[in-house]
Formats: sequence, C-alpha cells, structure tokens
Amino acid sequence: MNNYQRILATCVIVALAGTGVLAEVPETPTVTPTHADVSYGSHPHQLLDLYLPPQGKGPFPVLVKFGGLWVPSKREEGIKKLFPAQCAVVSVQMRTMTDAVKDKAETPITYCLLDARRAVQFLRLHAAQWNLDPLRMAVYGSSQGSLPALFVACGGEQADPKATDPIMRVSTKVLCAGCSIPGAALTIDPQRAHAWVPEVQWGEPAWGCTFTEALKRREELLPKIKQWSPDWLLNKDNPPIYLRFSYGLTKPDNVKEMPYWIHAPQWGLAFQKLAQRRGGTCYVNFPGHPSERYSDIWDFIVTQLTVGQN
Repeated sequence: MNNYQRILATCVIVALAGTGVLAEVPETPTVTPTHADVSYGSHPHQLLDLYLPPQGKGPFPVLVKFGGLWVPSKREEGIKKLFPAQCAVVSVQMRTMTDAVKDKAETPITYCLLDARRAVQFLRLHAAQWNLDPLRMAVYGSSQGSLPALFVACGGEQADPKATDPIMRVSTKVLCAGCSIPGAALTIDPQRAHAWVPEVQWGEPAWGCTFTEALKRREELLPKIKQWSPDWLLNKDNPPIYLRFSYGLTKPDNVKEMPYWIHAPQWGLAFQKLAQRRGGTCYVNFPGHPSERYSDIWDFIVTQLTVGQN
C-alpha cells in the first residue's frame, strides 16, 4: 500500500468510525429544496440545494452552508430559523479530501476550499435567476463545514477579473460567517492546532500526509498554510464571525476525551484572541459563556443579513 492509499484508507475509516477527527453524520431532510442538486462545477460532487422562503417577494438574503470534508454531504440545519426572516438557504456539497487523495492532489484540502469559494461565486452570478440578493450573502459551517466557511470569509475578495471562467470573475466577499461546534476546523496549521489543543491531532490528510508528518514539515508547508488556513488569513477587514460550541470548558462525564477535545471551546477562544489581535470581530458562545449582543448564532446571522434592509 503506497502513501496515498494509506492516507485514503485512513480518511474512509475516520469518516465512518468518527475516531480522531470530526466525523460526518448524514442528516435526514425535513424541508424539500426549492431547487435540488444544482451543479456548480463539472465534478459530480459539486452540487447544491436551494431553499427559498415560502413567503416574501425578495430578492432574498442568503445563507450558504457547507457540508463535509471527507464524505460528500449537505447540511440542512438553520432553514427553519432563516425562513421567518425571509432569508434563503443554500446547502453546498463539495469535492472532498477523499476525492483529492484519489486524484493524488498535492494539497487535498484545496478541493474543499476552492469549491466553497466557487459555490459563493456561482450563486452570486446566478442570483437573479433564483431571486437572491447578491449583496447579502453569509456563510455557515457545522463541524467540518466550519473550515470552508471561515476560509471564504477570512479570504476576503478573491474575484479574478481576468479569468476565462465567468464564475471566477465574481466577488467572493460575504457579510459574516457562522460556525457551529467548529472544533479543530478553525485551523489546519499543525503547529497552531497543537498549541491550541495539545490533545488533538487534526487535519489529516489536508497537506497530503499525516498530522505528525505535517508537524515535522511545518516550515516547508508554511507558505501553503498561510494561503489556505483561515487563522492565517484573519485581518481587520474580515466580516464578523460567530463561533458556537455545545461543550463548556470542562469535559462532561458522559463524553469521551477525544470527542470533547475535538469540539472544545478552547479552539474558539484561541481563534477569537487571534482575530481581536488582528483587528477583527469574533464572537464565541458556549455553555456558561454567552456571546455579546446576540442571543444565539441564528440571531447573529439573521441580523447581519437583514440589518438596514429596505
């Protein structure tokens, strides 16, 4: 078994068993998409579902939600929270790191992150077709999906006016980013992850190797880390970010060590401190630690999408 096959096997085992990294659990749909399985790229995993509010004339502000990094998936949460505010929701499925490893991509995480950016651009390009407001877009990720959401938000404007692909000429800027139980998906810098939560090894095979190998090769990988890891992209011009955690600072007795440390709020507090140091705005919410100004993550997102709306 070669190195790529070994990494791919690890990905599949982890995704199915949920050990060591954030596992992807398929959701049971409860709301029928207005438009299902819309293709935003040539790969069969580049699909999105659009949920348009049943009432209101639009154009509708839109929340773009991202699925898993290992197993192709879409997320449905938040739809019933956004509809009363006449906001649309789009659930995005991306190519995964498993796809990237199969393709022997040098940097597997780029598949997911570039797809997240492309989905935002695709929706903005076709906003009029679905009665969406191209100026009022937010991104959201739950667990694994936090990484692509933060990458888009922290990456700022990445439109390429000279691109031959019209989608890539469109703006990538968003109004805010919300992340629920983001866990270690806040960084794919192995050294920073190790410093923030020493108990966790996260990100395999984001860089095409194991976490231990990436940590040893960190100086070599640093230019790529600075390009793709959202914590390195943080700056004062980023939109506001909201991080929500289900666990408090103390591990519950009924939760095992690894699942706790993967989703512990220590990630959020470290990310918030870094954001504040760079002049950005980041709210963190977990049991015993309510966020400022907003009652919950959905209050934050709706407010950001609708404030000042005519």
